[in-house]
Amino acid sequence: MKTLRLHASHDLRFHDEPVPVPGMGEVILHVKAVGICGSDLHWYQEGNIGDTRLEHPLVLGHEFTAFTETGERVAVEPSISCDHCEYCLRGDPNLCENLIFAGHGNHDGALRQQMVWPQRCLFPIPDRLSYADGVMLEPLGVAMHAANLGKLQVGMSVGVFGTGPIGLLVVQLARLMGAKTIVVTDKLSHRLEAARSLGATKAILVETETNTNEVIAATGGRGLDVAFEVAGENEAVEAAITSVRPGGRVILAGIPEDDRTSFSASTARRKGLTLVLVRRMKHTYPSAIQLVESGQVDVRSLVTRTFPFEQTADAFSLAARREGLKVVILL
Repeated sequence: MKTLRLHASHDLRFHDEPVPVPGMGEVILHVKAVGICGSDLHWYQEGNIGDTRLEHPLVLGHEFTAFTETGERVAVEPSISCDHCEYCLRGDPNLCENLIFAGHGNHDGALRQQMVWPQRCLFPIPDRLSYADGVMLEPLGVAMHAANLGKLQVGMSVGVFGTGPIGLLVVQLARLMGAKTIVVTDKLSHRLEAARSLGATKAILVETETNTNEVIAATGGRGLDVAFEVAGENEAVEAAITSVRPGGRVILAGIPEDDRTSFSASTARRKGLTLVLVRRMKHTYPSAIQLVESGQVDVRSLVTRTFPFEQTADAFSLAARREGLKVVILL
């Protein structure tokens, strides 16, 4: 079977490898679609993500759909939790001490024609969802987890700093959860246009630095109740903290390139802010499927380019240039 491995930054190579053999509780998957995530771009551009380094040729890809040997179409949970550590037992499998994650560290992901994965991580997708639609269930799960951490309520003022795919999904969820005001910021005008179409009430283009006065003015001068930082940049973190009202919440979902997050401690302290970091997602697939199937969340418009497997290097180059929104590879 054909497999694509990352050997070093910007160095993707195809290999012919044997079809894997399933173990206890595993099934063979025929991969059909793989999304390129911001974390995949960290691997591709830098050869690492956070403090985890590329130590051997790695198969990327954790947003993916497939079909089984029986022909069932499935979305795939990329995290394999142990189900017996303290954190799994308390209902936080995303914090599992023994977590295996597709396309990360020593664990290969989905950019290959076939793979094996636990049956318990598979979720059937309805016929009305394409394989590319199903890819978006993973980032939607991250957005759902972030929204839950934000404790959104009807009538709140919400800010989303960074409107890539996850930020745009947070915008939609905030609208569904009854936010009165949704302010978004980004450096790319096409992303802001997408945010407006999906429910943002105020979109602010960041040219040099975020005009936080403009953000606060959009809330009537009160400040945001909840801010979601989804850009992975310290400037966005600082802007989120500055724009939130006293006693508000700041949800950090972005992944910084240099593995460092910094902000003005005095501002956050004097406001008595609650800062929460997002660790992937948990228990979201069934609800995510329902939200998409019912039409309450639009994922299809977020997939702006698709590439055949053979052109994956071109797909990564396009995604790295931040053109469009979500890039999906079709196998």
